Amino acid sequence: MNEAIFHRDAALSLMALGLLVFVSLLFIDAPYGRHLRTGFGPTLPNHVGWILMESPTLIVFLPVYLTGENATETVPLIFLCLWLSHYIHRTLIYPFRLNRQGKRVPLLIAFLGLLFNTVNAYLIARFLSHLGTYEIEWLTDPRFGAGLLLFFVGYFINRNADRTLLGLRKAGDSDYKIPRGGLYEYISCPNYFGEILQWCGFALATWSLPALAFAWYSAANLAPRALAHHRFYRREFPSYPKARKALLPFVL
Repeated sequence: MNEAIFHRDAALSLMALGLLVFVSLLFIDAPYGRHLRTGFGPTLPNHVGWILMESPTLIVFLPVYLTGENATETVPLIFLCLWLSHYIHRTLIYPFRLNRQGKRVPLLIAFLGLLFNTVNAYLIARFLSHLGTYEIEWLTDPRFGAGLLLFFVGYFINRNADRTLLGLRKAGDSDYKIPRGGLYEYISCPNYFGEILQWCGFALATWSLPALAFAWYSAANLAPRALAHHRFYRREFPSYPKARKALLPFVL
């Protein structure tokens, strides 16, 4: 089969999978983090599971990208930098900042994350440096500029929200607390909101099917997760701000 056709069909399949994931997670809370429960097999330390499932974003993405015919072109290199700006932190730094006080993640969840990230890394890297075509004029296209702006707005929202969450607990403290400040005054999960914005911006800037599939899958995965977190906060904290929404300020 022609690689371009295979690549397109795989990206469309990822979008279909995203729909299935979205519907499933509306009824079943993914069993990790605060929603961890028994019945999902053996578990790993939280930071080990996180590194395992995020590792393809570097060890698959980079070799695939570098084998592309357009790998050294200006626009693909910019997209590579955007990708690495997120995933070097997410894979090699963030896991070691997590509270490791007895926190575990099911091996099944880590494996499914690894599988998704392997496919996704191939699809996006292969398009950016080989199957896609980006002339230097793309830098002046409104889609590139708007996507870049959206990416960085989401990036800083996500990073600041994560910093707030990480700062809630002192060493050895495993209790959950109500996050406050910034977008936490309006929504329960600005970290997820920021990440969805980020990948929507990336999809717009690259104007590519695989990046669109990734943005959709991210939203399909994170939106139900935000709703689950919101229910958790309301259940565990009677004083939880009643006006605070789950994911979209004033809306959802």
